[in-house]
Amino acid sequence: MVTQPPVVSIGLAVYNGEKYIREAVDSILNQTFTDFELIISDNASTDQTEKICRAYAAQDERIRYHRNPVNIGGANNENQTCQMARGKYFRWAAHDDVCAPTLLEKCVAALDENPDVVLSYSIIVHIDEKGNHLKALDDDVGLSPKASTRFKALSNFWDHNCETTYGLMRLDVLKLTGLQRNYTDSDRTLLCHMGLYGRFLRIPEPLFYKRIHGDMSTVVYRDFRERMAWFSGSFQNKITFPYWMQFFHYLEIITKTPLPFNEKMLCYLHMIRWLIDERRWGKMIKDIIIAIRKTMRRPHNSASSAVRDW
Repeated sequence: MVTQPPVVSIGLAVYNGEKYIREAVDSILNQTFTDFELIISDNASTDQTEKICRAYAAQDERIRYHRNPVNIGGANNENQTCQMARGKYFRWAAHDDVCAPTLLEKCVAALDENPDVVLSYSIIVHIDEKGNHLKALDDDVGLSPKASTRFKALSNFWDHNCETTYGLMRLDVLKLTGLQRNYTDSDRTLLCHMGLYGRFLRIPEPLFYKRIHGDMSTVVYRDFRERMAWFSGSFQNKITFPYWMQFFHYLEIITKTPLPFNEKMLCYLHMIRWLIDERRWGKMIKDIIIAIRKTMRRPHNSASSAVRDW
């Protein structure tokens, strides 16, 4: 029996999420907007995640559970949920976050009523391990009618922490971006690419609760180079260039996205400021210095004895 595609697809990528996943899934299933599918992609969890998710899938036909035979990396697993999506709109979800009941309803209405909006999101509230409120983030990035202004704000490390990636997006536009790549902070580049295609819309209500805890990848891996291991285990102890990868990716999306000539030039000009204002140039030079040091320290007769000095 062929079923009608849902309006919304939600992609929940998870690895060893037994501690919080019930609360996350319950908050999705309790949405007032019900025309959605929930795609859970389990990245070869070794705890009780599989058992929990299969039980939910057996109880609610809107849930599609997929389990990877091996861990394919965090970003690849998130991308996979998008590739499996059938809806008009798409939203990523995390196993440790919580949604207010009207989040989908209000985000869907925002996209339905504003064809030029490519992503709708709400005020974000940080919560702790027990669900206590820590602080509210009233980010206002991506709202400008000008693509170059949106690009400048979204690429600024100090303006936001990329939690807008949990907004509701037009799936056809999201797929134009090529999704996330395997380098640290690629979710910021993805948001910038979405912002070049259209403006964002913020719902002035706290409807999304982002959990802050000690097992988060940004806590476990505080350094950009260390965090590459979250994207793929193959990056462990490898020479990586996350800042360079992001810089050239920015140039690529500016070049490929159809924009008026003056808007493209303003985006390219911003990349010069990006190097200077955010002190990226020094970090990119450090990438090279660290790579040289690691190469010099690595014994020529043993490819497996690289020094981990990130």
